[in-house]
Amino acid sequence: MNGLTIKTFYEGLKNKKFKAVEIVEEYYKRIAEKDEEIGTYLSLNKTDAISQAKKLDSDIENGKEISILAGTPLAIKDNILIKNQSVTAASKILSHYRGAYDATVIKKLKEKEAIFLGKTNLDEFAMGSSTENSAFKITKNPFDSERVPGGSSGGSAAAVAADLCVAALGSDTGGSIRQPASFCGVVGLKPTYGAVSRYGLIAMASSLDQIGPITKTVEDAEILFDAIKGKDSMDSTSIDLKLQTTNHKLQTPKVIGIPKEYFEAGGLDKEVAKALEEAIKNLKNLGFKFKEISLPYTKYAVACYYIIMPAEASTNLARYDGLRYGKLQITNHSPSQISGGNLGGQESQTLKEIYFDQRGGGFGQEVKKRIILGSFVLSAGYYDAYYLKAQKVRRLIREGFNEAFKEVDVILAPASPTPAFKIGEKITDPLSMYLSDIFTIPANLAGLPAISIPVNLKPNLPVGFQLIGKPFCEDEILTIGKKYENCLH
Repeated sequence: MNGLTIKTFYEGLKNKKFKAVEIVEEYYKRIAEKDEEIGTYLSLNKTDAISQAKKLDSDIENGKEISILAGTPLAIKDNILIKNQSVTAASKILSHYRGAYDATVIKKLKEKEAIFLGKTNLDEFAMGSSTENSAFKITKNPFDSERVPGGSSGGSAAAVAADLCVAALGSDTGGSIRQPASFCGVVGLKPTYGAVSRYGLIAMASSLDQIGPITKTVEDAEILFDAIKGKDSMDSTSIDLKLQTTNHKLQTPKVIGIPKEYFEAGGLDKEVAKALEEAIKNLKNLGFKFKEISLPYTKYAVACYYIIMPAEASTNLARYDGLRYGKLQITNHSPSQISGGNLGGQESQTLKEIYFDQRGGGFGQEVKKRIILGSFVLSAGYYDAYYLKAQKVRRLIREGFNEAFKEVDVILAPASPTPAFKIGEKITDPLSMYLSDIFTIPANLAGLPAISIPVNLKPNLPVGFQLIGKPFCEDEILTIGKKYENCLH
């Protein structure tokens, strides 16, 4: 039962080699044995998961046809809502909050009868690149417990890598699926902006956020993406995707672009550069052609991102005011009580005091930092100088990709400038931490699909490479990824 993928789990279940409840119970046993050391899960859904598995086993015994995701034990990043389950976004300010409804991706997966083992750790409100910013625990890399798993979807990536679930969902705003996937030696897909509904995802930066799969194989990423993609009436930015990625065949040999700015950038680790050479060699052996291209505005991507993202985050996080969301759980109080009454046994507070107590005590340092920065760049006198200028740079970055795609079909790039770094190594150096996402941020700014794939199967310390595709061309990067994966076996 070790190393089960979505496909092998489905085949074993369908052919009655095992029962769903046996596998679910085995995963909970592994979590109990291993997760105290790694720290991937924030909460578990054991009672419901085992009950669902037993019902599925009964349906199979009665001859019911099942979907490929039926019974699949999944881990869900704890910024995605599941009705009546805890959702904290790894923040104290939401420590008592429970989902009031299912996110659209959860609703779709429930229709496929997938099973949710629990909610995984992340950087608070998805703000970070190491999963060290969680209010509750630090997640460790399964390959080396002294190193980070990446972030912000570090809990999901580590859970997949440690075989504490079959697959997982994460979210990617500036690389939060692809960078931890690279650090943990698994596959991470950031879909095109709009390909997957964001309804039910706790928002950080609404024009950048995207939900996507983290899996053991590219084929699994394809299966999970097919299940969650598509138009949603609850998300006006979502698109009705007609493409079917499963079993897609490349019609013509593809030309892969190598952006010189990515490979000439300072700070690219020697081990990463060596691994990328290996990936390029493997792809050449598969018949793919390569061409050097230029993405001249790449050097501005990090600065552009760290203006737009905090600006949107400061707006989105304004709702956490201590009245509807917050530590006090204030309910059924009149306006007079809020301004001068007794709240939850505490002394009377003014509205200003409630704000300072809730937001000051509920948010962590990184979240506070980004709210302050975002509020600054949106303030009178600075909006044009910073935010408006960043939006113009974002347009230039998008146009740069459009020009490049006139010459090539997909683009290959590093997923991260380094392998997983040590816990605590960059936590006091924000710029160094932010540069961890230098190669992933451009795809978010341009809204493009991108996937991180492990360079080899048995690394000492994992390194992933990134394939970036044209808008809504997930089929192409997934198919190339599967060909690459197959050549390793």
